[in-house]
Amino acid sequence: MFGFGMPELIIILVIVLVVFGAGRLPEIGGALGKSIRNFKKASDGKDEIEITPKSEDSDKKS
Repeated sequence: MFGFGMPELIIILVIVLVVFGAGRLPEIGGALGKSIRNFKKASDGKDEIEITPKSEDSDKKS
């Protein structure tokens, strides 16, 4: 991929742990996961933009 092996990844993880602390790691992981999901959703090729909130859509249909 980028030429990263296991020792390099461990060093990066240790640096991230020192900089952000153990308490923030789950928060950072969650944000990274959401970013990846949003990127995949955006790259699916669907160019749909939702203008109205979903709660208003269901009210108008009734």
